[in-house]
Amino acid sequence: MGKQTPGTIFPVIMAGGSGTRFWPLSRKARPKQFLPLTGGKTMIAETLDRLEGLAPLVDSFVVCGALHAGPAAKLLKGLPKENVLVEPEARNTAPAIALACAHVAHRNPEGVMVVMPSDQHVADPREFRLSLRAAIDVAQGGEIVTLGIKPTRPETGYGYIQVGPALQPPANRVARFVEKPDLETAERYLASGDYLWNAGIFVFRADVMLTAFEQLMPELSKRLDKVRAAIGTKKYEAVLKKQFPKMPATSIDYGIAEKATNIAVVRADCGWSDVGSFSALPELRPLDAHGNVVEGNAFVIDSSHCVVIAGKKPLAVVGMKDVVVIDSGDAVLVLPKDKAQDVRKVVEALKAAKLERFL
Repeated sequence: MGKQTPGTIFPVIMAGGSGTRFWPLSRKARPKQFLPLTGGKTMIAETLDRLEGLAPLVDSFVVCGALHAGPAAKLLKGLPKENVLVEPEARNTAPAIALACAHVAHRNPEGVMVVMPSDQHVADPREFRLSLRAAIDVAQGGEIVTLGIKPTRPETGYGYIQVGPALQPPANRVARFVEKPDLETAERYLASGDYLWNAGIFVFRADVMLTAFEQLMPELSKRLDKVRAAIGTKKYEAVLKKQFPKMPATSIDYGIAEKATNIAVVRADCGWSDVGSFSALPELRPLDAHGNVVEGNAFVIDSSHCVVIAGKKPLAVVGMKDVVVIDSGDAVLVLPKDKAQDVRKVVEALKAAKLERFL
């Protein structure tokens, strides 16, 4: 890897998601990233752990909402309080990344930011770090680099990246970003070898991304300039509260990545998963002899390929196959495993029934 000095690399963990597909375990005050879904540490703590050796904690940031700032700081021991960047309201990933850019640029305008979600799983952290270091080298030359995951199946739940011409090894130019495909298209992508899963992980210099915002999202850039000018002053909180909610609520993919010409991709084969629903847990957790994920005071009898998570009360599942049964103490979820993405419909139904206390 190229020559790097202290304060060159700045990991940024995006922790603003609501995680509705993991209700009833996930709640407003304790979303997916604060759950130990893989059976060990919380997702956000695992995210920070896999960055070990990349940068010191003093150069690491977390971006989240006010409700989650306290829990994030508590879980990520040693992270300076000022490195927890609080969004006044959720405005999608472009404003959240812009806020992090402002703070990193305040310390080092040419600092390389490694931006990643807080709720993903990586089975091989060492390989993941090697891919990140390669991406960092490319980003230092002025590219906006995304990590593309080598597909292992024709997945219809992920966006894809079409790989373009070779750049500085091991990077390639991004030919285009593709929305979630149907099964036939996903099978074609897998067979071609020219497509990677879009993991939503980006590596770039702060000044490069600030220029991209200025050129491609001028309204956001104009408001961000006011926030940047207030960093380190007593006016910062007031300025942020006024300007941030007026920034366009746009994803970084749509606002920048799909439009910029300096986008590169580095392949990663690291056992990545976005842990998108309860149906992903069998890939990440130990299974019993019948392929079941079993946790807590659960009794799973004559059943196979189920996900059963119980609390203190005994929870019995008998004669079932491919179902999800979750008891969070005050709520119970039961559904076929292939309908796991539909949990968000339950959340909408609870909102409509004005049962917010269960959200």
